Amino acid sequence: MDERRLVRVSKYLSRHLRHDPGRIGLELDANGWTDVEALLAAAAAHGFSITRQELDEAVAKNDKRRFTVEDGRIRANQGHSVPVDLDLPVATPPDVLFHGTVSRVLPAIRAEGLRPMNRHHVHLSPDRETARRVGARRGRPVILVVDAATMHAGGHAFHLTANGVWLATAVPPAYISFPA
Repeated sequence: MDERRLVRVSKYLSRHLRHDPGRIGLELDANGWTDVEALLAAAAAHGFSITRQELDEAVAKNDKRRFTVEDGRIRANQGHSVPVDLDLPVATPPDVLFHGTVSRVLPAIRAEGLRPMNRHHVHLSPDRETARRVGARRGRPVILVVDAATMHAGGHAFHLTANGVWLATAVPPAYISFPA
C-alpha cells in the first residue's frame, strides 16, 4: 500500500475507533473493541472500502502503534473521546514522564495543569523524543517534564497502554517542570 493510502486508512481507523463509531453504524463494546469484519463492512457501506490486508498493514506500520488487533477484534489503544473503559491496570510509572505541547497553551497549563480536554486521559510519553513528535503536530514543540514518581506517591493513578503511552486523569501544575 502506498504511503498516502496508509495514512488515509490510519486516519479513518482513528476517527471511527476513537471518536465517531456511530457515524458508520459501528458499535464499540465497553472496552472499545469491535469486530474486524464489522468494521470492514461498515467502512465499505459508507464509501471507504478497506481490505483486511490494508487494515493489517495500517495497524502494523502505524508509527504510534495506535491500534491492537486480537482474536478477530480491533480497538484503538488510547485517545478516545467516546465512552470506553480500556480496563488498564494501575501501573507504577518511571520517575519522570514527558508531555509535548506548544507555547501558546503554557499559561493555561501553568494555571490548571494538564487536563484531558475532550479525551479520557492526559497522554504522557516515556521519553523526550516521543513528546517532541507529539508536540510538533501543533507547531514548535515545548517539552514538559512530569514528576511522575512524586505524583504517584501522592495517590495519583497511572495506566500504561499497549503502545507505551502513559495515561493519567490529570496532572496538577505542582508536578510539572516548565521550560525557563
